[in-house]
Amino acid sequence: MPVALARRSRVLAACAVPVAALLAVAVFAPLPFSLAEPGLTADVLGSKKGEQVITISGAEPRKTTGELRMTTIAATGPDAAVGLDDVVDGWFRADRAVMPRDSVYPVGENTDEIEEYNRAEMRESQDTATAAALDHLGRSPKDVKVTLRLADVGGPSAGLMFALGIVDKLDGDGRGGDLTGGRTIAGTGTITADGRVGPVGGVPLKTRAAERDGATVFLVPAEECGDARAELPEGLRLIPVTSLEGAVNALAALERGGRVPHC
Repeated sequence: MPVALARRSRVLAACAVPVAALLAVAVFAPLPFSLAEPGLTADVLGSKKGEQVITISGAEPRKTTGELRMTTIAATGPDAAVGLDDVVDGWFRADRAVMPRDSVYPVGENTDEIEEYNRAEMRESQDTATAAALDHLGRSPKDVKVTLRLADVGGPSAGLMFALGIVDKLDGDGRGGDLTGGRTIAGTGTITADGRVGPVGGVPLKTRAAERDGATVFLVPAEECGDARAELPEGLRLIPVTSLEGAVNALAALERGGRVPHC
């Protein structure tokens, strides 16, 4: 072996020891990631754990058909140890995602703080969903009271589906029919009091949860169309939305054979 080549081989061999050690540490050391998978879905027009999700007083609610399903992801806890082998496995599976932990749990030092934050986010989402729905219908919150209950779910991403559920229970499609058209419709999206729909994250996993639970249509924040299309389950139709009014109009068009937005 030439002297130069032999010297280089010794250098490479010497470097291989610390590199191998670093790789071994990486395999077993916890990494700042969470593993997520499709979570539960819940029909906001129905009940969960024996309680109606949407209860209305001050106005006679409609009897509805079909389902409006809010969707979730299920993630490893903030204290869970996620190793390199878990991360690599998650990258190669369509039913699991690797997400930066601070994107799943953006605040809080422990599980209790994070759970309280998520509950607060859910309460705010319910309030804004109610305000958006009543404003859309021209109803006064002084005359119509809406109570929303959904146990064991936190965060703001059910806002759009809550608002649509309130609209369906009070007004349907505006012509005596159901907003769902009898279908199982799922979706996700934050909402503001003036009806603007915002992105949420985890959309590919939520579409899988929706398809698993029987949905044929999925309402997605328009700016997340690309993410939703990337791993869309077969047979699930995407409808992009930017506002509550747009979502209501799209569902009405779907039922009447009109023009429906698409990703």
